[in-house]
Amino acid sequence: MTANKNTFYLTTPIYYPSGKFHIGTAYTTVASDAMARYKRLRGFDVRFLTGMDEHGQKIEEKAQEAGLAPQAYVDDMAASAKQVWSVMDITYDDFIRTTEERHKKGVEKIFQTFLDNGDIYKGEYEGWYCTPCESFYTEAQLVDGNCPDCGRPVHKVKEESYFFNMKKYADRLLDYYENNVEFIEPESRKNEMINNFIKPGLEDLSVSRTSFDWGIPVPGDPKHVIYVWVDALSNYITSLGYGSDDDSLFNNYWPADVHVVGKDIVRFHTIYWPIFLMALDLPLPKKIFAHGFIMMKDGKMSKSKGNVVYPEMLVERYGLDATRYFLLRELPFGSDGVFSPESFVERTNFDLANDLGNLLNRTVSMINKYFDGEIPQLQGEVTEFDAALQQVAKQTVDVYEQHMEKMQFSIVLSEVWALISRTNKYIDETKPWVLAKDEALKGQLATAMAHLAESLRMTAVMLQPFLPNAPKQIIEQLGLTEEALAWETLQSFGHIPEGTKVVSKGTPIFPRLEVEPEVAYIRDQMRGGAPAEAEEVVEEIIEEVPDVPEISIDEFMKVDLRVATVTASEPVPKTSKLLKLQLDLGYEQRQVVSGIAEHYKPEELVGKKVVVVANLKPVKLRGELSQGMILAGEKNGYLTLAAVDQKLPNGAQIK
Repeated sequence: MTANKNTFYLTTPIYYPSGKFHIGTAYTTVASDAMARYKRLRGFDVRFLTGMDEHGQKIEEKAQEAGLAPQAYVDDMAASAKQVWSVMDITYDDFIRTTEERHKKGVEKIFQTFLDNGDIYKGEYEGWYCTPCESFYTEAQLVDGNCPDCGRPVHKVKEESYFFNMKKYADRLLDYYENNVEFIEPESRKNEMINNFIKPGLEDLSVSRTSFDWGIPVPGDPKHVIYVWVDALSNYITSLGYGSDDDSLFNNYWPADVHVVGKDIVRFHTIYWPIFLMALDLPLPKKIFAHGFIMMKDGKMSKSKGNVVYPEMLVERYGLDATRYFLLRELPFGSDGVFSPESFVERTNFDLANDLGNLLNRTVSMINKYFDGEIPQLQGEVTEFDAALQQVAKQTVDVYEQHMEKMQFSIVLSEVWALISRTNKYIDETKPWVLAKDEALKGQLATAMAHLAESLRMTAVMLQPFLPNAPKQIIEQLGLTEEALAWETLQSFGHIPEGTKVVSKGTPIFPRLEVEPEVAYIRDQMRGGAPAEAEEVVEEIIEEVPDVPEISIDEFMKVDLRVATVTASEPVPKTSKLLKLQLDLGYEQRQVVSGIAEHYKPEELVGKKVVVVANLKPVKLRGELSQGMILAGEKNGYLTLAAVDQKLPNGAQIK
């Protein structure tokens, strides 16, 4: 993303402190933090900005409701926000607040520049205003008479206002879009801006208000306060000292490499902000990345629905790494994703406890058992499986770097987990417990242990942007120092010194969770900590039993259910529901076509253990051979694959 200088400047939105931050806010910030950590690992001079948007009518109203002066209210909210980011271990370099003097002075100079250049004129505004969104809309933009963004009621506003001449820059903005194809990602967001806002004709933007006074006064006209989008958006440069006596940070870091925003504020960042920068004759940011929302199964998070999830609760109960991992693995960055207590517990158990945690425990245990706790020297290819593991490790690094640059965090993590799964398979292939029985095979046993340790070390290096604690715990259990976590060590396989001594007894870094109690706990916390009413529980548990024909045990025993691992997955062309899966059943490879494309991304399935109906008659679906069926459950329109204990080997029969 960066050009000639080795700097990387990324930002979150500055958040509106109208309420307690939930996991939707945390999602944006954790994703940005992962990118900042990655770039630091790669040797970049990173500047990571977050903060709070503290002006506006809604804040004035919230303060009144709380019986506080606006400044006292936002001071409390800023302290709360910083506490959340401390719990989430967010490594920001600056926390900007729009009530700070450094910001106010910069915004006043920016507004004065617009006035001096003739980009702003005074007029009268009459239109529909949404207070929660701090946005004006035309009659045509309303949806059923309500705000098109949040769906809440709007009210008619008529007042004197300063306006920014947006039309003056519309053609220049379109040209910029065309010549900078990666400026807005995902690309669908760009198409939405062009078709919904620019082509129909940009309206001049109201940039001041007189109906409240909680804001930065307009220079020379103090009955007006500068409206939120000039005020808030300018933080990206005022935080760097733009318009101050010391603009060294601005000269070093601007233009920003990426603004990370939610899809609900794309318009302001991809239309208004670029036009403001053009008016200031400043370079535009290199990228605006607009991610989707975290949805619940019953829609958006809402206190009235009792489905709000706060990050502190998850971290306190399940740990920081489990919380960050779920947010970045489960939810494809750029698309909407669904949070459910079940999926959170499943990810923690299957991916973290079973796949990664169990691999570390087994490796440390075997090195202690067979080599008195010392990791043998890597001897090159001694077993027939060594080259394959090394190749997967190398490919993982290459694919990781490609997708990380595109901020495709869920794909990156799925690739790392494919390496973890391949390493677990390497244990099944080399069978150390068999090699240990024959002194003549001691060399193969040694190289197997060395390969396991090195694969774990490389995994730890790649997990650092996502999991702050686990990588350090992994290398500590392997007896290594933090030098082993340097990114440069991924260039080749084999960086563990001979004789490195592992801990005498490994400790599980991700304990398994009891599914039902933990799902119930998360649900209770979503309701505000209050247990469900007895009637609600009965309604949830007692459901109508469908009228399904009964079968005998003899008929059931005819069904051959087998464990398999997904080794590859891709969409079936010209369909929206079908995925073509390649399965490893231990004793053979098979292809199965499954109608789960609306519920799983192809890359999410690679490395997963599934249950296969192995003796189903083969069929062709859309021209693709399907040799069986994978089992899944469905409720309320959401489909989830049947869970399998990761300890079960491929080909194991389910009885």
